[in-house]
Amino acid sequence: MSLTDSVQNKEPGVITCKAAVAWGPGEAMVIEEVELSPPQPMEIRVKVVSTSLCRSDVTAWLSQAQASIYPRIFGHEASGIVESVGQGVTEFVEGDHVLTLFTGECMRCRHCTSGKSNICQVLGLERKGVMHSDQKMRFSIKGKPVYHYCAVSSFSEYTVVHSGCAVKVSSNAPLDKICLLSCGAAAGLGAAWKVANISEGSKVVIFGLGTVGLSVAQGAKMRGASQIIGVDTMQEKYEKAKAFGVTEFLNPNDTDEPIPQVIKRLTDGGADYSFECIGDTGMITTALQSCCDGWGLTVTLGVPKLKPEITAHYGLLLTGRTLTGSLFGGWKPKSEIPSLVDMYLRKEIEIDDLITHNLPFEEINKAFDLMKSGTCLRCVIHMPK
Repeated sequence: MSLTDSVQNKEPGVITCKAAVAWGPGEAMVIEEVELSPPQPMEIRVKVVSTSLCRSDVTAWLSQAQASIYPRIFGHEASGIVESVGQGVTEFVEGDHVLTLFTGECMRCRHCTSGKSNICQVLGLERKGVMHSDQKMRFSIKGKPVYHYCAVSSFSEYTVVHSGCAVKVSSNAPLDKICLLSCGAAAGLGAAWKVANISEGSKVVIFGLGTVGLSVAQGAKMRGASQIIGVDTMQEKYEKAKAFGVTEFLNPNDTDEPIPQVIKRLTDGGADYSFECIGDTGMITTALQSCCDGWGLTVTLGVPKLKPEITAHYGLLLTGRTLTGSLFGGWKPKSEIPSLVDMYLRKEIEIDDLITHNLPFEEINKAFDLMKSGTCLRCVIHMPK
């Protein structure tokens, strides 16, 4: 990495570093030398230490829906160390350990102050490939701007994020593990605890046993659910799922009976809570049908890969079922994520076993292949030291 910082006033300047750049939808990442601007007011520049590959990165990369947002640097589930801070930043200093946040918390907007929502109106999910503050990019290659992803873009040795889209964590926490708490693991735990608020003795069904689904199972187990049914087409996931709390496993390919009927039979009328963790809007109806009448709650967490619209028979809702969405498990990111890191350090929650692969940065395309094939839960990508 080369630095062009001003030596006299020590203000951060442009740096040159390596980043995995996607030049088009579905095209392999290319490790490029990029220029990264200094942090602007209320921004921080972070040396990325570890970044894990989330399914939503793959979904966005494969999507043709936003083909114009290229070249682009993906990645949002990351941990790192603050390299420099922009004007007005007081909560971070150089050397702080942080998690990046794909959705931020300004602490001032209607949603942040409501106590009812984690959907910040100022620093919410960014979909246009730019920074929140000025709608511009911080990365470039030979003067040509490179788009961001979720205003994080962690598939780079260094990145710039808004100070409201990062949270300081304990320096004792292993950065190559807790990066999962900046998205997937936290999303599943929060869906179980905050969104569904699973009660003791309840019956739960989870569609999709990836990182998010297993984290839902862990949360349900910790809440004392009496029955946790996992539904997945990959039989080999069952052993790992049992360790996270799944009590029964269903493979839709192994039965001619509709899955909702199987679940209703196993649960004496339907699950109390149903979680869609696949990213398939067609499965939402199946999840709703698998809930019991009267109070059955379906939570959808997955990012749709194809059809974004939801269709369901009104009768499923008329009989008392509820359908709700969940972003980041309902956690207020800056206020509440540090508590999950502390729980991990106290060994109250499991993260390590969600990591099935570790790869160096230069093998990032292998990580995408593993995720596409369904043979990995989380692959942690280790940046050069």
